[in-house]
Amino acid sequence: MPKKYTVLLIALIFGFGLLFASCAAVQVKPTAANFKAPTIALEMIEIPQYDGYWYYSGKVKPTKGEGGDRGAPLPLVVTFNITNPNPYPILLEDYSFVIAFEDFDVTTVKGYESQWIPAGKTNQVKAATMITTRSVLLKLLVTSGFKLKAKGINAWAAMEKWWTQIPDMAFPINIYEANFGFSADDVSKAVPFKGTYPQ
Repeated sequence: MPKKYTVLLIALIFGFGLLFASCAAVQVKPTAANFKAPTIALEMIEIPQYDGYWYYSGKVKPTKGEGGDRGAPLPLVVTFNITNPNPYPILLEDYSFVIAFEDFDVTTVKGYESQWIPAGKTNQVKAATMITTRSVLLKLLVTSGFKLKAKGINAWAAMEKWWTQIPDMAFPINIYEANFGFSADDVSKAVPFKGTYPQ
């Protein structure tokens, strides 16, 4: 190949390299118009520790410590997959959601652990909470009394069913009234979500 063509070929390769490099260096700036809502999926609900079903009133004298109305603890870890469809990273700033066993609310979870989700990638968010038979009993009696009566359900029977069957995930656990707050530069977006586990 003549020398002048070799030089021309090298110049073309170098020019295309600069062009591609400059295109790659151009970053899309987040705007309200191009900020796409992330996709949220309920991956799983786990019980990291299970201590069975029990409840005792303040009339019962404990072997050690002070008495009181006490109930079995039940830790729950809810895992979400969050996919960022944007060509720039976004920040998950906060989230909140209600957990319901079947149709009955048992707790509300709020989280403020922020994390960056890279462009086009999926992050997992693990939200941990703790309920007890005591806390759920109070919630059922205070906020769900009419619903329990309408369905002919006894609060104690409902709790015993939930606590004894949840290791097998034998009833639906609903996540609803969920709200995830995202931002990128000065642009913010709130994304609602609801889901059921097992699906």
